[in-house]
Amino acid sequence: MYWEPELETMPRQALEALQLKRLKQTLRRAVKSPYYGGLRREGKITPAAIKTVSDVRSLPMTTKEDMRSHFPYGFLCVDRQQTIRLHCSSGTTGNPTVIFHTQHDLQSWANLVARCLFAVGARDTDVFQNICGYGLFTGGLGFQCGGERLGALTVPAGAGNSRRQIKLMQDFGTTVIHTIPSYLTRLHAVFGELGLDPIKDTRLRLLVIGAEPHTEETRQRIQQLFGVKAFNSYGLTEMNGPGVAFECEHQNGMHLWEDAYIAEIVDTDTLDPVPEGEVGELILTTLDRHAMPLVRYRTRDLTRFIPGQCPCGRTHRRIDRVVGRSDDMFIIRGCNVFPMQIEGVLMRIPEVGHDYLISLVTENGVDEIVLDVELRVQGFSDDFAGLEKLARRITHEVRDEILVTPKVRLVEPGALPKPEGKAIRFKDLREGRCLQ
Repeated sequence: MYWEPELETMPRQALEALQLKRLKQTLRRAVKSPYYGGLRREGKITPAAIKTVSDVRSLPMTTKEDMRSHFPYGFLCVDRQQTIRLHCSSGTTGNPTVIFHTQHDLQSWANLVARCLFAVGARDTDVFQNICGYGLFTGGLGFQCGGERLGALTVPAGAGNSRRQIKLMQDFGTTVIHTIPSYLTRLHAVFGELGLDPIKDTRLRLLVIGAEPHTEETRQRIQQLFGVKAFNSYGLTEMNGPGVAFECEHQNGMHLWEDAYIAEIVDTDTLDPVPEGEVGELILTTLDRHAMPLVRYRTRDLTRFIPGQCPCGRTHRRIDRVVGRSDDMFIIRGCNVFPMQIEGVLMRIPEVGHDYLISLVTENGVDEIVLDVELRVQGFSDDFAGLEKLARRITHEVRDEILVTPKVRLVEPGALPKPEGKAIRFKDLREGRCLQ
């Protein structure tokens, strides 16, 4: 079953014709903005020259730095009076990236999120609890409006306050939850503190997870904890927020909605397209946004197109889970390492808990990786010989994965900080660095 059968199962030729039509419309709108208008005057954007969808590759890319340097209205291509909402990133290191929406934009976005929820089995009979930050962050209002568009009873629970979240779930019979994956492990622990079992003591039937990278091993752990399927979501503020790509019931990749976005995957160094199935950086162009279209935006997210057709019958191409960000990769002792590689190893070890911290430090002039690894309750004991053996196993398996030997510190359950928002997994504390 489909939310919009005609669009979701559209033959590739018809879908590409729709993309071309919307791309031309998008460019005609975009050049009305100060930023893209300047590129048109320089001859870098010529809407009339676009004859095929692949011609998008002739257009210049847009970066987060471009958006920050033209803050706040440099990308706006309609009168400000036509805009009715904005969302933006945190902007903790300078100007935030801000996105403006018209009424059309918000309706289109809500419909995309409803399409996503429908694809994983959510229906208007569900009680949808959105455990996500509201305000300028897109996950709150994005899923709120999508759940309402779907017709579900939507509970704007917000982030944190786990005991209250559990009470809401029990009081209103919540059947669907959306939150970040790291929070679900903390929520499960609170169920235990209350003497409750989320499998037996709730009506949950599916979970939606996103907003932070996670491995398949983490997803499998979450599904075991709650006894239901957990579906991956992909989005980013610059592309509205949630609703860019979503899994279907088969959980074999996320359908990227190609009637709303043109997706490219390119080599991070050459910016040339990579062969289908190879990992590269995801580049996105909006196709159905009026206030602030973006052309070839560099997401910095690393993924790949999944070859072949999905059994669900949807024709929109699938992308794999994001394996990291090009700007998250760190180099240590000549090796390129992504934090997700380390998580994948840790989550395969039964004695390891759900939380960990990767720290890069400088000791005696040499850069080192320090891993603080939280153990499960049943894995923590006074058996020092057993703990030393476990630490050696983690050390060896991580080394085999990343080719660098870490220093592993096992910590008791609950020892690592538990922020209400996204989990803190990485700190770069090397000399001369201040990244966290």
